[in-house]
Amino acid sequence: MLKENLEKVEQKIQKACAVSGRKREDITLIAVSKTKPLAMLQEIYDANVRNFGENKVQELVEKYEVLPKDIKWHMIGHLQRNKVKYVVGTAALIHSVDSLRLAQEISKEAAKKHITVPILIEINLSGEETKFGFSREETLTFIEEAAKLPNIFIKGLMTVAPPVKDPEENRTLFKNIKQLSVDITKKNIDNVTMEILSMGMTNDYTVAIEEGATMVRVGTGIFGERDYNKK
Repeated sequence: MLKENLEKVEQKIQKACAVSGRKREDITLIAVSKTKPLAMLQEIYDANVRNFGENKVQELVEKYEVLPKDIKWHMIGHLQRNKVKYVVGTAALIHSVDSLRLAQEISKEAAKKHITVPILIEINLSGEETKFGFSREETLTFIEEAAKLPNIFIKGLMTVAPPVKDPEENRTLFKNIKQLSVDITKKNIDNVTMEILSMGMTNDYTVAIEEGATMVRVGTGIFGERDYNKK
């Protein structure tokens, strides 16, 4: 069942690549495994998925400890500063940097561990009050400040698009995020690349790919509906 789901997702990714003239290898599929039991993650791992996304630090750390070490873990949920020490050195990529204070904390912990941590900047172009992230106007100012911090490397942008019935409703948003990344690239800021665009989830990842996503975060499409009563 899970492998069938994964195959369907893969077919959709390939179709979106074909539509937009992109290469399949330019897209990273992140299996969003929050609340899912280890056996389900192992099944998807056995189907050659190596990128998994978690929303909660504790769950990411627990799974990191017991699952194969060649998994790349992605911290995709809101990250509190007091939890940073658990994620630095564990997550391959932190997607959800949404404040200068958080970036400073990541930098401090990374320096302690003598590593450089790749991060993405969370963008909220839709202006939803329930979402974290920077507006277009705030983004460049933040990046110019954060890029000066030691032991972090800004590798791109991430966004959580609004839930919509028709994924086409989010196309303009994805297009605008892509344009923002292009505008930032033109600034040639040291310690900043825009090689990663993390956008698109189960209901709209094909549209996101067509508009430039390099990482898509698919949970329900692979694992089925979430069960918040279970770990």
